[in-house]
Amino acid sequence: MAVTLKEVAERAGVSRSAVSRAFTDGASVSDKMRRKVEKAARELGYSPNALASSLTTGRTKLIGLVSNNFHNPIFLEVFDLFTRGLQDCGLRPLLVNLSDEVDPENSVRMLRQYSVDGVVVASSTLPPGFAKAFRDAGVPVVHSFGRYSSAPQVHVVGIDNFECGRMAARTLVDRGYDHIAFLGGPESATSTQDRHAGFLSELSAHPSIKTSHSFAHDYSFDAGRAEMMRLLKSTPAQAFFCGDDVLSIGALSAIADSGLSVPDDIGIIGLNDMEMARWENINLTTIHQPIRQIVSSSIELMVAMLDEPDRYPEARIFPCSVVERGTLKSLKCLKIDVGGDVKL
Repeated sequence: MAVTLKEVAERAGVSRSAVSRAFTDGASVSDKMRRKVEKAARELGYSPNALASSLTTGRTKLIGLVSNNFHNPIFLEVFDLFTRGLQDCGLRPLLVNLSDEVDPENSVRMLRQYSVDGVVVASSTLPPGFAKAFRDAGVPVVHSFGRYSSAPQVHVVGIDNFECGRMAARTLVDRGYDHIAFLGGPESATSTQDRHAGFLSELSAHPSIKTSHSFAHDYSFDAGRAEMMRLLKSTPAQAFFCGDDVLSIGALSAIADSGLSVPDDIGIIGLNDMEMARWENINLTTIHQPIRQIVSSSIELMVAMLDEPDRYPEARIFPCSVVERGTLKSLKCLKIDVGGDVKL
């Protein structure tokens, strides 16, 4: 049988209301009384009932953690960091799969049924309006990995995907490739749109370089592999910016099965720097996204919003960097001939 609040009160020699206050954040109770109650609770093995406490405080401490891409292994890391971080703050994450959801109002209704105190939208593909629907419903919300805006309508924490596209293009240009391509995720995804736009923006300064683009139907291994297999049926580009590591790994699989090698025949650069990218048999050159910092900052904002729901929305953008591995020709392979031309 579970130990009751009444039994703790009797052991401590106090009233039941005193025990309740001792386990309620912000309640008025002396340090001496709290120590007495906690000692009795430890001796009896008592733990306060979180649901009962929510009826008293009006707070469930539930934080909806919603995402729409469970096929991408990067989100295993994201969910691990979020769940542990929220729990360390005394909050309870509620993981929600929105893979087939297109109407934000349905999501708002569902999360409100669970009486969540706040919502973290962890997605680089959902439009800004999705997170805004929660704010309009009076639910504190943070959009992690969301689209950057200088005047955000909700709190946004992530990276500048436009700049990442430019960074990838510069990296390929610096290696002397003269036919490079963008292989992105779903064309409707905001992250895909911004990475592609940045990629083209950088290449506009290099009109002699041939460019092309295509899109996979999903941010997944199978989608990246299928799109690269299609591209290999004709003359592919010399190097690709795959707008995500999992797309890159799918593309690497297709290239290997076609009898070609990386980086000798085709170069690949990804984005995220997920754990798999570091595996020796993959060794992916990629753009590092500071996921740990993004998650920590998102949790910090959520905790602040629980005490200050009307906090003015801000955008926190973290810088990215290229991680050199083995899927692009190295800059060390570039040589200058007598005439001053760069050759591979």
